[in-house]
Amino acid sequence: MKTLSPLQIERLKYQPKLPECLKKGINSLELVEGSKTESVRDQEQIKELFKNTYGKPVVSFKNSISLKASEARHVGVILSGGQAPGGHNVIAGLYDALKQANSSNKLYGFLGGPSGIIDGKYIEFTDEFMDKYRNTGGFDIIGSGRTKLETEEQFQKSLAVCKNLGISAVVIIGGDDSNTNAALLAEWFVKNNTGIQVIGCPKTIDGDLKNEQIEISFGFDTATKTYAELIGNIERDANSAKKYWHFVKIMGRSASHVALEAALQTQPNITLISEEVEEKKMSLDSIISYMCDIIVKRANMGKNFGIAVIPEGLIEFIPEMKSMISNLNDIMATLENDPDFVNATTIRDKFDIVENRLESANAKVYSSLPILIKGQLLADRDPHGNVQVSKIETEKLLIEMIQERLSELKLQGEYIGKFSAQSHFFGYEGRCAFPSNFDADYCYSLGFNAFALINFGLTGYLSSVRNLTAPASQWIAGGIPLTMMMNMEKRHGEMKPVIQKALVKLDGPVFKQLEEHREDWALNDRYLFPGAIQYFGPSCVCDVTTCTLQLERAKTLAAV
Repeated sequence: MKTLSPLQIERLKYQPKLPECLKKGINSLELVEGSKTESVRDQEQIKELFKNTYGKPVVSFKNSISLKASEARHVGVILSGGQAPGGHNVIAGLYDALKQANSSNKLYGFLGGPSGIIDGKYIEFTDEFMDKYRNTGGFDIIGSGRTKLETEEQFQKSLAVCKNLGISAVVIIGGDDSNTNAALLAEWFVKNNTGIQVIGCPKTIDGDLKNEQIEISFGFDTATKTYAELIGNIERDANSAKKYWHFVKIMGRSASHVALEAALQTQPNITLISEEVEEKKMSLDSIISYMCDIIVKRANMGKNFGIAVIPEGLIEFIPEMKSMISNLNDIMATLENDPDFVNATTIRDKFDIVENRLESANAKVYSSLPILIKGQLLADRDPHGNVQVSKIETEKLLIEMIQERLSELKLQGEYIGKFSAQSHFFGYEGRCAFPSNFDADYCYSLGFNAFALINFGLTGYLSSVRNLTAPASQWIAGGIPLTMMMNMEKRHGEMKPVIQKALVKLDGPVFKQLEEHREDWALNDRYLFPGAIQYFGPSCVCDVTTCTLQLERAKTLAAV
């Protein structure tokens, strides 16, 4: 028999909160349509690719006076991509909503991500099974995966599996790439008159799947609080020992939302923001100069310690590195089947082959890097053909280069301190934590709302729950067309439709908050120690959401 921790026992008892309109029941809802939509960019190309699902309106729900009967439905659900706290609650909300609408409804979970719907691997949810996973972290309820849904063969197999199970709707819980899959599958199902709907749910701890209708992706709240606790603990240690510089790389592949939020919660001495580096065209050398300047100034104050927060994707935003990596990604796609590269006897032979294929400026950048980083840049690509930045130890690259620069400054008599560094990477620690009260409520609402969208016959939509800084009862439930968030981007050397990532806005209120205080935080130890996520106690401790969401919503409300 599986043993549960005391916290898990208590979390299983928690009943997530719902927006008022959803609380009154699936069969008492009325659909309200807004204006027609268009994609964020490349409108003509996206419209051509999504002829059957493009241009649909934003929708919201309100309560109806009359009750509506709900026909029996079989629904499939997929967890796709990396884990994010609260995924189990999305499924719990979906399950409860469909059972509330009609007790004969069935929910099937496809195992191992999108490959489950292709291969026909699934389980049927029951009350007993679902109740074991409520308010828990992880995606272990059915597992996840990164298989892309994009080929005719995959679509045909998915259709056959759905027909076999009598499934009339599929919910895909994932990030930008996963919901791009959802959009493609929805379009194909409509084009081929299958009668099967597809609804997405916005998941990613990276926080880069958002717009005015999707205020935050689920998991971001819990993950950033988890990382902030760890950084706060390190700050306390640094302030106690006073002898180490801690370089903390923090998850977030393309956008720096996670690093920025963790910095606002903990106030470290240095925070690098990838989008700022790109905007200011900061070279690797200028970044080292910036960091060394703070290290030297603190050393002159007798402070040979500090905390630097570094976003995971930084290396791809440094102009010369971005150009080199883009060039390298294209080359690696061709080298996968190159016998000279595949059969190279040493790693240095592989370096030589790559440098000979790179454009001259990019080859120069690549050859200048430490062997450790050069090797990591050649590691297997992700399913989209991109370098896996989580495997690039950017924090160690910075430490090595800073050590060299400080040694030069010491020889010149411009540095009198001692530099001893510790490196950390916080990523997986935050992906499967027990969801915060906010994420538990938000995810449950997203799942419940997803079935409401299904119940009204919608397809190609993303579940949307808004007004999130208000109490849950005042949240606004609805949906937005997936095509509304799309643009064309180069993937594997081809232009493809993808959901556009939302990067940190340098003119936005969240970055401005960091910018206003970073000089003070650099030299003065204003460390904050947020501690562990709290589930019980006063609302100001247990239910408060991220600094990011509060600052962004405050600006939005001020503009209304």
